[in-house]
Amino acid sequence: MPKPLEILQQYWKHDAFRAPQEAIITSVLEGKDTFALMPTGGGKSICFQVPAMIQEGICLVISPLVALMKDQVQNLQNLGIKAIALTGGIHHDEIINLLDNCEFGNYKFLYLSPERLQNDWILERIKNLPITIIAIDEAHCVSQWGHDFRPAYLKISKLKEYFPKVPFLALTASATQRVQEDLILQLELNNPKIFTKSFERENLAYMVFEVEDKGYLMEQILRKNPQSSIVYVSNRRACSDTVSQLEIIGFSATYYHGGLSPKDKENHMQLWMNEKVQVMVATNAFGMGIDKANVKTIIHLHLPQNLENYYQEAGRAGRNGEKAFAVMLVNPSDIIQSEMQFLSVLPDKAFLNLVFIKLCNFFQIAYGEGIDDQFSFNMNQFCLKYNLPTLKVYNAIQFLDRQGIISLSQEFTEKISLQFIIPSKEVIRYMSLNPQDEEIILTILRTYPGIYDSQIAFNLQLIAKKATKDEKKVLSLLQKLKEKDIVDYIAKSNDATITFNEVREDERTINRVSKYLVAQNELKTQQLQSVLQYINEKSVCKNKVLLKYFGETIEDDCGICSFCITKTKTKKNTSSLSAKIIELLTIQDLNSRDIQKLTKFPKDEVIFALQQLLENNRVILKPNNLYSLKK
Repeated sequence: MPKPLEILQQYWKHDAFRAPQEAIITSVLEGKDTFALMPTGGGKSICFQVPAMIQEGICLVISPLVALMKDQVQNLQNLGIKAIALTGGIHHDEIINLLDNCEFGNYKFLYLSPERLQNDWILERIKNLPITIIAIDEAHCVSQWGHDFRPAYLKISKLKEYFPKVPFLALTASATQRVQEDLILQLELNNPKIFTKSFERENLAYMVFEVEDKGYLMEQILRKNPQSSIVYVSNRRACSDTVSQLEIIGFSATYYHGGLSPKDKENHMQLWMNEKVQVMVATNAFGMGIDKANVKTIIHLHLPQNLENYYQEAGRAGRNGEKAFAVMLVNPSDIIQSEMQFLSVLPDKAFLNLVFIKLCNFFQIAYGEGIDDQFSFNMNQFCLKYNLPTLKVYNAIQFLDRQGIISLSQEFTEKISLQFIIPSKEVIRYMSLNPQDEEIILTILRTYPGIYDSQIAFNLQLIAKKATKDEKKVLSLLQKLKEKDIVDYIAKSNDATITFNEVREDERTINRVSKYLVAQNELKTQQLQSVLQYINEKSVCKNKVLLKYFGETIEDDCGICSFCITKTKTKKNTSSLSAKIIELLTIQDLNSRDIQKLTKFPKDEVIFALQQLLENNRVILKPNNLYSLKK
């Protein structure tokens, strides 16, 4: 039997394991249930891939992340290792063929989502496979206290009945002590060996800066650190807007979000991976399975939804061991915006019930029917028909998907992408010559201000409604503009597909899962409060604050975070600069650039002095991003 290190060297070309990989592998090879908490970038997949290559039989990998499954399967196939994934959208006959391959084709890895285990016939086929390891990735999803709870994970423990001697390996990159204890209980791990790697990243400086002009400070940070960087934003439009902003001031940048086609995602990612562009601007759809060692800076322009996500996103910097920076830029309006973005759009039980009933009516499903029925679905069309708020509906449908009541084949994306490819003055000239088209064109320009800069996902129903025009008339105009080389217009057929997994029972269906909805809403509220506490804590090392959230306590300050730098920085001229700032603010409220110009002090010293004045409650940063004296 080959040794683990020999397998690692043969297939992955690494000379040594990272702690605690080898100990986890030994535990699995000894047939013991094992729990591993390894922060992002710790090399979790090696912990089940290496022992699977040593033993005969198949390693069953359960994961909720389709993109990560596909990525790992592709990587294994590139190494000459036989692996397959049962992802969404695969036809019944093809699943049968894939499972036949597993049974008779000497495959080593079978990846599937937990929802697949709810299909009895798939479970029956899996029971006949020579499975020697069961790996549960993103294991925090099994706990209702986890940040991505999926009830389908609760079914995984049933595999214990069919494979009582097969070791379970539960892996996660982010779990509090409460989640850890809960997932061990829910997975019914038998006296598991527990491995936890410290969350501390000694080379990563966590920075929080209160600023009124985020774009200006982002520019300064990226100029000072011209290596590979990621800028995280909260939505798709902010991706293209931020890229345009960066390109105007001389940076090379691209973007990544869930609405891009697979081809565009791959192209944009390769530009960044191959150092063709410095900055990747992305939503939280980017990063899973991405291993780029030389990322120097992670900047969050908008607040993350929770500290679990933040830790994983920040942790993509500095994997080469060199000093790196995780910077969060905040201002007073962020708190209001984050509450609007994350909390005000959470569906309650009544809204969830409304959406479910409207969905059934939308597809004309009768009470007691609908199981296994599949439909093409356009969310914007649905929301417009019933006059429902889009984000709240999106969250409700996501919840129904996570509960297994319905299944979504893909993320929601728009049918049409559009970009104006002639200068704005030429568009104005066209409108003056074709006044019958002016209303629709103006509606498009007002709705999509970045439409000259890049392809924009175009909502046909919304534009038709705003312009009070028929959808066919809007489409006809788009085609005419394309023929005249005024726009680049691409029509795509990529609506989501919804499959109903249960018969329609309205309130009875929702009553069964409402307890999970209440718990998840409470959890999301608590998690956002933890983000705000992390930002507002100005008297403790940021590294300590983050580690404490994950149940880890350390004695010493990190020495490199925004708090530690403020504490240790040479304070020459600070008192005189502070006095000068207070003198200026007695006359009028000012932003930091005006203060810098008027005091003639270096930018770094002005920011430092303002941070000190904020922490000492001498000044406040108002919602309009002006500094003012504390009354």
